[in-house]
Amino acid sequence: MTAPKPFLGNPQGTIAVLNQYHFVFQKKFGQNFLIDAHVLDKIIRAADITEDDFVVEIGPGIGTMTQYLASAAGHVVAIEIDKALIPILQDTLSGYHNVTILHNDVMKVDLEELAEKMNQGRPIKIVANLPYYITTPIIMGLFEKHVPLESITVMVQKEVADRMQVGPGSKDYGALSLAVQYYAEPYIVANVPANCFMPRPKVGSAVIRLTAHKKPPVEVQDEKLMFSIIRASFNQRRKTLQNGISHVAELGISKEQTVKVLEEMNLSPSIRGEAMTLSQFAEFTNRVLMTR
Repeated sequence: MTAPKPFLGNPQGTIAVLNQYHFVFQKKFGQNFLIDAHVLDKIIRAADITEDDFVVEIGPGIGTMTQYLASAAGHVVAIEIDKALIPILQDTLSGYHNVTILHNDVMKVDLEELAEKMNQGRPIKIVANLPYYITTPIIMGLFEKHVPLESITVMVQKEVADRMQVGPGSKDYGALSLAVQYYAEPYIVANVPANCFMPRPKVGSAVIRLTAHKKPPVEVQDEKLMFSIIRASFNQRRKTLQNGISHVAELGISKEQTVKVLEEMNLSPSIRGEAMTLSQFAEFTNRVLMTR
């Protein structure tokens, strides 16, 4: 059966659905619905959705992007936290027989189990218009839990998208940049103005695609330790690496140890974390482990 054409993705369709259900936007869920068909088409193209794909959409809202996804994908699982949106989704997606609606918090959903049950453990594609206040925990949660992923294509705050793809020396470079680049190849697809949403957000937005690495670009013996070192080095950006690390007792790395390892790497003892690459953090971690 051919899926119906999407009828949302414009202000009129969105307003009609919201009025019909007397829907009230919930600030706590950071709800901003997309009302621009061109942007929606761009997201589907960027995510490279085909009928062979199993897609998980986080925060479908009233089902606007879900309709576009369902028209292109093999199967879509839409995970929505706001129970007031479930009857709306059941209505707007009633013509799409390849959609499963889950009322849940994505942070509590075992996506690995979902992929195993519904996609025979094959990699899934994630697509989302994420609430900006929880963007980083959701994206990092997906990577750190080692969910089988092909890609994550998401609408995020522009500032966060910039942070994900920059390298050393930029003011936006930080722990998020390094974490994302360890797990994926980031690519900003498009910047999206505020008038493409209802209600309008107060910040600029961007669509970013994170293509999961089949194998991390660096070899590190203890991934968890490396990210603890990275976080410590960026907690107070203006501190040198040795000072940042020595202030985190749980790491158990002394200033003397840090200086010794940096010298072995031909790096200045006064280097800051913001000047180090992902491969240097990996090498630093591996060398620290050798001294234990």
